[in-house]
Amino acid sequence: MNQAERPSRRFWVNNTKGQKLRMANLGNPKNTIEIIQKHGFRFQKKFGQNFLIDTHVLDKIVAAAGVTKDDLVLEIGPGIGTMTQYLAEAAREVIAVEIDKNLIPILEETLSEYDNVTILNEDILKVDIAALAEEKNGGKPIKVVANLPYYITTPIIMGLFESKVPLENITIMVQKEVADRMQVGPGTKDYGALSLAVQFYAKPEIVANVPPNCFMPRPNVGSAVIRLTRYPESPVQVNDEKKMFMIIRASFNQRRKTLVNGLTNAGELNLSKEQVAAALAKMNLPETIRGEALTLEQFAELSNLIF
Repeated sequence: MNQAERPSRRFWVNNTKGQKLRMANLGNPKNTIEIIQKHGFRFQKKFGQNFLIDTHVLDKIVAAAGVTKDDLVLEIGPGIGTMTQYLAEAAREVIAVEIDKNLIPILEETLSEYDNVTILNEDILKVDIAALAEEKNGGKPIKVVANLPYYITTPIIMGLFESKVPLENITIMVQKEVADRMQVGPGTKDYGALSLAVQFYAKPEIVANVPPNCFMPRPNVGSAVIRLTRYPESPVQVNDEKKMFMIIRASFNQRRKTLVNGLTNAGELNLSKEQVAAALAKMNLPETIRGEALTLEQFAELSNLIF
């Protein structure tokens, strides 16, 4: 959809006299400042709060997620409702999960005119998303959109994948280096357990780089929007997914060590050097190889041989 074809955004809200007024687009910094000051909101560092204030980036996120009027969208960390407004305009229904109770009164105001938005004051890691998808979407795949702080990115993404939530895609704003880590391959310094875990479940694609001046308050690092499109089936076949990820984690816990030493030093695996060396020999790989040199396919093969 090009710019000319996009529907105009209505953004309505009621004033104190109950009159319906056009709601200011929160993607505009002036409007964001006004709503924050009105409610006396204070940013909390522990939640990694940085609100997006760039309408072009907001449009890019909605477009990248491919949100349509048939979709149920789960938004993680709506903040003051900036992205939620855009999603509500595009989707059939939006469930916005916000952990900070101080933002709930703001969300109730900024989203008051949207009858297709449900606000949950919850920790996303404790929400039964599969049950929500079943109740609200008949178990059909949902789309996830989020602006995630660094400290919680991996637990949320892996929680969504590992809990078998029906997903079509996850479109998230993360720290640039984390986005890079998700899509790189073997032999690079950013390649690691997160790269392999994401690529086991989904196809990662960075769709936009976002500089610090697009946020309030301004973060110290650049960000990126990355779309993770869920595979119907994983691109590799592995006998025991859990054990393969144990091997992957052990391989990168001490990434400068050889794979043989890394795996035999991992107590949870209980492997001997002879077992690991024999598996590598069958794969025509030297005993001196490090985990960072193996592809996802090779980790799956190694796991299948060992277990």
